[in-house]
Amino acid sequence: MAESVILEFKGAGEKEYNAVNEILGINLETGEGDWPAPLLNHTGAITSDGDLVVYEIWESKAAQEAFMARLGPALQEVGIAPPVRLEWFDVVGHYHTHSH
Repeated sequence: MAESVILEFKGAGEKEYNAVNEILGINLETGEGDWPAPLLNHTGAITSDGDLVVYEIWESKAAQEAFMARLGPALQEVGIAPPVRLEWFDVVGHYHTHSH
């Protein structure tokens, strides 16, 4: 069963989010790039306070943890502090309208 994660980053906004995606080689507008295969869904959003929240659905928690080998250095390069919230949920329903 798939698992989902919410990550909240204080002090990081849209500019930092876009910079990390550029480092990772992924394009959210076109869906092109070096997306990790076990990633089923990715959403980045900005809170009313201007902070970054990321919600993802992965094939497994282990798959996301393996991706951290790429993501961690990109976050550090941009200067994003570790998330103030990292919470996992079991996915009981998921509908994906199209692929990237």
